[in-house]
Amino acid sequence: MSYELTGKLVAKYDTVQRTETFKTREFAVEKTEDINGRTITNYAKFQCVQDKTTIIDRVNIGDEIKVYFNIKGSKWEKDGKVNYITNLDAWRIEQILQSGAGGSKNDSEYLEPLDTFSATPPDAVDDLPF
Repeated sequence: MSYELTGKLVAKYDTVQRTETFKTREFAVEKTEDINGRTITNYAKFQCVQDKTTIIDRVNIGDEIKVYFNIKGSKWEKDGKVNYITNLDAWRIEQILQSGAGGSKNDSEYLEPLDTFSATPPDAVDDLPF
């Protein structure tokens, strides 16, 4: 199942080569909502893997973006201890562009696709403990 979240890009990190054949890159998005007169701010950290690590290159800190992602979870056991890990695996990003003053709400906001990647293939191996 795929999910999406719209918010402001607040951090992007360098690509990390985890093994000879596996690399990841992380970025964080700020999501602000007004609920009953209160402003609630949450932050979500996403990861991109393999060829998806470049999808964050075309956006800048402070840009409004829409992130499409999958939720992946794994169970990791070491030395008799069990840990559960959840990752938000981003596979597509769209930049939300805002036009100048005078446009209507429908005209002032639109999405510009930044890539044509599809979801991670089901046969991809993700055996990292983080």
